[in-house]
Amino acid sequence: MAQSSSSRYSLQVDSTMNLEATQRAGSPDSAMASGVSQHEKPANPFLTPYASEYPSRNASSAALHQSMLTQRYFHSRRVKKGEVERPWTKVKDPREKWVTIIPIIGLLAGLGIAGFLVWDGLRSVVNHTYCPVYLEDFSNGFDSKVWTKEAEVGGFGNGQFEQTTVTDENVFVNDGMLHIKPTLQDPKLIETNNVINLIGEGICSSSVWSDCITGTNTTNGTIVNPVKSGRINTKKGASIRYGRIEVEAKLPEGDWLWPAIWLLPVDNKYGQWPQSGEIDIVESRGNNHTYPSGGNNIVSSALHWGPNSVNDGWWRTNVKRNALHTTFAKKFHTFGLEWSEKYIFTYIDTRLLQVLYTNFNEPLWKRGHFPLSDSNGTRLIDPWSQTGNAATPFDQDFYLILNVAVGGTNGWFGDGKNGKPWVDASPTAKKDFWNAKDTWYPTWKDGGEMAVKSVKMWQQQGYNGC
Repeated sequence: MAQSSSSRYSLQVDSTMNLEATQRAGSPDSAMASGVSQHEKPANPFLTPYASEYPSRNASSAALHQSMLTQRYFHSRRVKKGEVERPWTKVKDPREKWVTIIPIIGLLAGLGIAGFLVWDGLRSVVNHTYCPVYLEDFSNGFDSKVWTKEAEVGGFGNGQFEQTTVTDENVFVNDGMLHIKPTLQDPKLIETNNVINLIGEGICSSSVWSDCITGTNTTNGTIVNPVKSGRINTKKGASIRYGRIEVEAKLPEGDWLWPAIWLLPVDNKYGQWPQSGEIDIVESRGNNHTYPSGGNNIVSSALHWGPNSVNDGWWRTNVKRNALHTTFAKKFHTFGLEWSEKYIFTYIDTRLLQVLYTNFNEPLWKRGHFPLSDSNGTRLIDPWSQTGNAATPFDQDFYLILNVAVGGTNGWFGDGKNGKPWVDASPTAKKDFWNAKDTWYPTWKDGGEMAVKSVKMWQQQGYNGC
C-alpha cells in the first residue's frame, strides 16, 4: 500500500535524527549503542571524541579568563627557615677549615714575595749625592759669565744652513725665559755678491777658517747662510763629569728646524769627534707629525762614539720617544740626563720615563764591533780601552749646548721626504732652500723658537771637588 507524502516526510526526519543521535565513541551512551544491529549506519569517525570536549572547553579563551579570576597568578615556593632539616650543620668536618686557611696562606705568601721584590728593587736603585753646579731660571737675564754665544757660518760639520750670531736677535731673555729664535738672513747678502767675515769682526768662535768666512757668488749660485739662529754653551762657566742635568724647555715648531740639547767634552782627551764622545739629551725636528721619520711629536737621545766620523757607533745607543697625543712644541717638558761610571740615561719629566739607557758593563770598543780598518785601508786603533774604564770616553768633563739648527746636508732631513726643497749633494743646496722660503718660513710664525724656563746642573759627589 502506498504511503502518503506526509508519512514519507516524517520517516525521513526520523531517519536523519537517528543518524545525528548516534552516540559518539567514548561517550557513556556508546555502550548502549554497541548492541545496535550491524545493519545500522556506523558513527561518523571525524566527530570530536567525547572525552576531549571538557578539556577543549577549559582551554578556550573564555574558560581561561574565568579561571584567572578564581586562581592565584603567582605562588611562592620559597622554603621558609626552619621548615627543612639541615643535618650537615650539626656535625662539621674538621677538614673544611683548610678550604679557608690554604687560600689565606697563599695570599700572605704572595704579598710577602711581592714586598720583598719591591724592597730589593728599591735597594738596587742608586741614589747618588750631588753638588749643585749651575741652577738658572733666567730671572736675572742672560748670564754671560756662564754662557757663550757661538758665532760661525761653517755648518758645524752637518752642512747646517744657519749663521749663528752673538746678537739679541737670535738669543735673548724675555719674560723670565731664554729664547733661541731663527730668523731670515738679510736678502741683500744673498741677492748680491757679498762676504761674511767673522774673523774680521773678531767674533768667530772657531779657529777653522771655513767656519768663519763665507760669501755669495751670483755667478756659480753659492750664497751666504740663508738664515740666522743661535747656539750657546756653558763651556767657560759650567761643566760636569758624572752627575745630572735638567733643562725645562719647549721645542720649536716649523719646517726644517733642528733643535738640540746636548753635551760635548771640555777637552778632546781621546781625540777629535767622535773619539772623545758626544751626549745628546734630546734632538728633534720642527716639522709636524707627517714627516716620515717623525717631526716635533718625536724626540731622540743618543751617544756618539767611534774611532772616526765614518765609524760612529751612535746607532747602537740611540732611542726615540713619542709624545702622547700631542707634540713637544705644545708645552714645556723637563729633558733630563743622569750619568755615572756605571750607566748613563736620559728621561722626560721624570726619571721613570726613560728614553735612552746605556750600561757601561763592557768597553765601548768591544761593543762597537768596529772593522779592523777603514775604506782606505787605514788601521783603526782603539782609543779608549787603555784607561781600564768601560765608560771611556764618557769619563771626562762635558759642557752643555742649546741650539736651534736649520736644514743641513748630513741626512738628518732625508732627500725627497715631505717636500724637502733641496738635495744634500747639490752645490746650490742653500740657494734652493732660500728660494723655497715662501713654503717653510710661514710655518715658523707661531712657535718657531726654543723657549727655556730653567737649566740645572749637578755634579756627582766624589768628582770635581764635590
